[in-house]
Amino acid sequence: MAAGVMATMLGLAACGSTGTTQPPAKPTTAEQKVSPAAVSKPAKVTQIPGDTAQNVSPADPVQVTVADGAITDVHLVNDEGRPVAGLTSPDKHSWTATESLGYNRTYTWSGTAVGSDGKQVPLGGTFHTLTPARQIDAQINVADNATVGVAEPIVLTFSSPVQDKASVERALTVQTSNPSTGSWAWLDDQTLHYRTKDYWPANTKVTLLAKLYGTSFGNGAYGAEDLTTSFTVGRSMILRGNTQTHRLQIVQDGNVIADYPASYGLDSDPGRVTNSGTHVVMSKSPTFAMSNPKYHYENVVVPWAMRISNNGEFVHGYAGSIWAQGNTNVSHGCVNLAPATAEIVYNEVMVGDPVEITGSTQQLGAKDGDYYDWAVPWDQWLAKSALHG
Repeated sequence: MAAGVMATMLGLAACGSTGTTQPPAKPTTAEQKVSPAAVSKPAKVTQIPGDTAQNVSPADPVQVTVADGAITDVHLVNDEGRPVAGLTSPDKHSWTATESLGYNRTYTWSGTAVGSDGKQVPLGGTFHTLTPARQIDAQINVADNATVGVAEPIVLTFSSPVQDKASVERALTVQTSNPSTGSWAWLDDQTLHYRTKDYWPANTKVTLLAKLYGTSFGNGAYGAEDLTTSFTVGRSMILRGNTQTHRLQIVQDGNVIADYPASYGLDSDPGRVTNSGTHVVMSKSPTFAMSNPKYHYENVVVPWAMRISNNGEFVHGYAGSIWAQGNTNVSHGCVNLAPATAEIVYNEVMVGDPVEITGSTQQLGAKDGDYYDWAVPWDQWLAKSALHG
């Protein structure tokens, strides 16, 4: 074959589609693209509160977070060297204090984190917590593990007037085992009540969490301590009285289970009338000494006394008015029952049960003391909240 033809054939073989192709050359190292996930980075550490922070509230978060790395160890100590307890998350990306800081303390961070680049990053710095102008205490009316009636309000009584009422309300949580709608209401600058729109559902478990420590009360005052209580709402029982029929009924779960003759406050004297409205059983005593200088009696001891307001209204036994019970109102504002009847009622009733009175010329209200909660219409109750009003 001619050399030219051979050359042409070799050229076709070299350039044609039927020849053997060679694999493309591998890119150089500089040409290779590196996955972002494979890039090593230094740890990015965030400390809250940060270095030099001042006037830190003990209610504020205390936390370390790490991005592009993990926590090795975290230490936070106060100016007396006492460590603050904390918990590291399972992924080691955060550490959170599990106890409150103290007022007017200097705290120091230490520890390390390690980045995805394998290098350690130190933790450090100091911060200072606020100094309250004064601390305000609070008391709760319902004892832990108590069982109460369906009308029992939760009452917080503060040791000093509260200026920042919204801040205090935001620190309060009411948890219930049965759904219910409720709201806080300020009855004065030192008294905060919580009640439901309707009575508590029977057999409800209730827990109050009052995270008051570190909470601003206004004008430089802060809460002295956190408070909590858990209690049970018992069966549904109502005392229902009518001053005109002179009867007192016990209503359980919506059914009248007893109906007794009673004598209420003298109708002709506004100072002696038993107020209409929903009262609450506030306390119970097997005997109680009644005194009212205005009406010229002192230390009259009566049996089976159940207080239903702070203006001197009780349900109690009184033998001296048995003749009037069921037909005439002669008392000084109390609900008089025969002593034997009063004992039965006393044994059925618990603190927090509602006492619904109708028929009189006077209405229960703020003038009658602490537990006039149910005399306030719901829209007006909401208006007494710093958050809902």
